[in-house]
Amino acid sequence: MLCLSGPALVPAFEGEQERVRGRLTHATGSEPMLRTADGIGLRLLADPESLAVLDDERVRAEVFEAVGRFEGTGGFRVDPIYKKAMFVIRGGEALVITYWCEVCAIRTYSPGKCQCCQEETDFDPRDPALEARAR
Repeated sequence: MLCLSGPALVPAFEGEQERVRGRLTHATGSEPMLRTADGIGLRLLADPESLAVLDDERVRAEVFEAVGRFEGTGGFRVDPIYKKAMFVIRGGEALVITYWCEVCAIRTYSPGKCQCCQEETDFDPRDPALEARAR
């Protein structure tokens, strides 16, 4: 197994969580793809809620990082949405991808309309330490 972390390929042990970082390069509605800094293309596999994040244009504008496991040749399975395994990198820091409704003060982890007011939620990456305290 390999772990793509930063610019280098690092060996990982079987069953160990792995991280990939790069830019999302797919068109909306097509199979999610990640291009690493080394130019490696990875097909991203995910649950439906995570696929919605991968299709979000606001996420595609950022450096993206995911936690999961390599699967098959050229595939990477992103951990399920409830594990908060998707991040954007800003200022060298990994921020958990979240979405926020300012009107209702409701936070979600997948884009879409607020479950209460039905307004579109705002893209709101957060420090993972804040997320840990919110549990």
